[in-house]
Order: sequence, then C-alpha cells, then structure tokens
Amino acid sequence: MIRLRWAELAYQDLQNISDYLFENSPENAEKLVFTIHEAASALLVFPNRGRMGKKPGTCEFVIPSLPYILVYKVEPVIDPGIVHIVRILHGAQDRST
Repeated sequence: MIRLRWAELAYQDLQNISDYLFENSPENAEKLVFTIHEAASALLVFPNRGRMGKKPGTCEFVIPSLPYILVYKVEPVIDPGIVHIVRILHGAQDRST
C-alpha cells in the first residue's frame, strides 16, 4: 500500500495557498484546496505520472486546471510505498534556487 508523506515545507505551502485563496477568492477556496489534495492523492495510484523535476531526485506533477505544481519524491529503496510531497509551487514561481 502506497502512502503520502507531506514535508513541513509542503504543508506550509498548502497553508499559505489556502490562506491566500480564502482571503482573495473565498467562494472558490474550499474547492481549490480540495483539488490540490486530490491531485496529491492521485499520486498514490500513479506515483510516476509526473515529469522529471528540476532538482535531482524529484518529480513534478502539474495540477490540471490550477497554476500549482506538486514537487514530490518516490524513493522505493529508502521508503518503499511512500510518496513524499516536498513542495507545492506556483507555476510562475522562480524555481532556480
């Protein structure tokens, strides 16, 4: 059975996104946050669906219809059966650093 594990930075990203959405688009915020959770859960079924990440050892899954990218790791040797959500980034965010 595959499980999700959220890194502290990913959890903070989700909290920041949620706060922003509830402040700026309260009528859609709950649905959008749910969509982000659903995208992460989809990795449980297809963990290799994302593209190769910009940082070595990571994958990136672009969330359909949203400007967010889930950065994650699948490490079958170190943590078999766990998908690590590392970050949630906005597509326009500078990811070079």
